[in-house]
Amino acid sequence: MNSYAYKTSGTCSREIRFDIDGDIVKNVKFVMGCNGNTQGISRLVEGTTVDEVIKRLEGINCGGRGTSCPDQLAKALKDAKMSK
Repeated sequence: MNSYAYKTSGTCSREIRFDIDGDIVKNVKFVMGCNGNTQGISRLVEGTTVDEVIKRLEGINCGGRGTSCPDQLAKALKDAKMSK
């Protein structure tokens, strides 16, 4: 299992910490952000493949910012995937 920390940009959350076990996303934690929403995102993606999470979350826009906490998670997973 590999652990990652991703500094977010353009969102209320400041960082996303997560593990990838094989190609399964685990232990997703957002630092700051809308607590209920980030907990919901975390629980929904736990146990899902990296590619499926990216497919579902990439491009979600929050308040015209051009990104969102879910989109930042997709970016973090793409970065982690490329760093393997």
